[in-house]
Amino acid sequence: MRKGWWLFLLGLALVLGGSWQASRIQTAGGIAIHDIRLRSPAGTRMSALLYVPRGATAATPAPGILAVHGYINSRETQDGFAIEFARRGYVVLALDQTGHGYSGGPAFSEGFGGPAGLAYLRALRIVDKANIGLEGHSMGGWTVLAAAAAMPDGYRAMVLEGSSTGKPFAADGTPIWPRNLALVFSRYDEFSQVMWGVGRAQDVASSPKLQALFGTRTITPGTIYGSIADGSARRLTQPVTTHPGDHFSHAAIGDALDWFGQTLDGGTPLPADDQIWLGKEVATGIALIGFFAILAGSFDLLLALALFAPLRRAPPAGVPARDARWWRQFGMTALVPAITFFPAFILVTLALPPSALLPQTVTTQVMVWALINAGPTLLQLRFGQSQPPAAASRWLLSALLALATTAIGYAVLTAMAAWFTVDFRFWVVALKPLSLDQFRIATVYLVPITFAQVITLAALARLAVAGDGWLMRYGAAQLALAGGFVLLLLVDYGLFFTTGQLPTAFDPLTTVIAIQFVPLLAIIAAIGTFTWRRTGSAVPGGLLCGLFVTWYVVAGTATQAG
Repeated sequence: MRKGWWLFLLGLALVLGGSWQASRIQTAGGIAIHDIRLRSPAGTRMSALLYVPRGATAATPAPGILAVHGYINSRETQDGFAIEFARRGYVVLALDQTGHGYSGGPAFSEGFGGPAGLAYLRALRIVDKANIGLEGHSMGGWTVLAAAAAMPDGYRAMVLEGSSTGKPFAADGTPIWPRNLALVFSRYDEFSQVMWGVGRAQDVASSPKLQALFGTRTITPGTIYGSIADGSARRLTQPVTTHPGDHFSHAAIGDALDWFGQTLDGGTPLPADDQIWLGKEVATGIALIGFFAILAGSFDLLLALALFAPLRRAPPAGVPARDARWWRQFGMTALVPAITFFPAFILVTLALPPSALLPQTVTTQVMVWALINAGPTLLQLRFGQSQPPAAASRWLLSALLALATTAIGYAVLTAMAAWFTVDFRFWVVALKPLSLDQFRIATVYLVPITFAQVITLAALARLAVAGDGWLMRYGAAQLALAGGFVLLLLVDYGLFFTTGQLPTAFDPLTTVIAIQFVPLLAIIAAIGTFTWRRTGSAVPGGLLCGLFVTWYVVAGTATQAG
């Protein structure tokens, strides 16, 4: 009970402190942030964060920027850009694309929501309609290109971050369209073949499509081609980062700031390298750590109640030593999920298109991958040495405990989102409240994903070694679940950074998704070890992890089917 209170209070302090600090940074200088909803011309309800700098009024309108995230992200992913734009006096509309975040409609529909976002921004009396910029990352680039195509005179300049013009998702670029374009394409962008038809991102200047866009066969990064005055300006910059790294790069954000500083009038002159967004990212990362401390403390406190007394059991002693059999099991637990990752994701892409039943492609991929790995593990547990199945009453109590623990964490996150307009995130790992539609979607995926989590933690429990201290216990568990992905990414990105060629370029999206699996699986291992030590069973922790993983994935990805 005492440890539970300490964990809960520590977590609450981290959550409150981190959320407050994040809010303080993103509103520095008198910036106001509004969580808004708008309607597209087709009636789709859309979501955005509106950043309003001090001094932007109907009497003194400020330049505006529409900032849009990429595929399977949300409006908060653009925080680094939005904060820095707003600090320089721009009114910023950070939009959720259709089918993403809290925006309705299927993904890819209605020009990704770009035309509706630009129309809303232009309708604001506080915005100078003669000085509007468009900025989009990855698929967000196609979103702002759709807005530019719908309103060719509705903007003055554009920044594409890790994105491209041209088919199949955007109109072809020319030396005069879109207006005043800066392309920020990192030297290690995983999507170089998809975006510009070149095998290495560092060779993007040799892309025929890019050369047609610039109107020249010789493109030197950092050089401005064309004329800002007539809207034909073009510039390529290549920061040393990756596609997801654009959101976490002072250089990538600085390139966008510099371009709008040259092409839009009315902003506040600040050096491009004067950036504070990283402090906000660290603060919400601290809040994310606090969230898991709250989960652990809540689990302990609830478990101490008389209602859950039947669940309190000491765990089995574990195997006496790490012998050859233990290392085989460890290797299988670590390597097989990484080996099956790409095949499972590709299988779903080819054989299970989104539908009304399974409307989110990435969540379906995670579910199928988890079930593929749970199957052999279940057979091994069934025919190997294992504990007797838990009684129905223990399952019910475990489910109630997991639901109550999750509900406490969810309530804390919802309160922080309402009070401080933040979610809990650090770079590619982000947790946010579910919309009502996402709640409904989550119920479809919850049972299979939770089943797989229970099986995974049961297998993990078999790797416990008698006499291990807490550091070895938690470290071994996290290596068992996440180690295969660490190895996969080290090899993949090691070769990528050495040669410029991504070995898994056949599926760059799944490559980028794999990055999240390292912290996600490490978190699952920590939760599983923590709960197993207190209940002697994989069931409570598996149910808790099932709820968390389903929530995390459904809230953070795209909905392709209505």
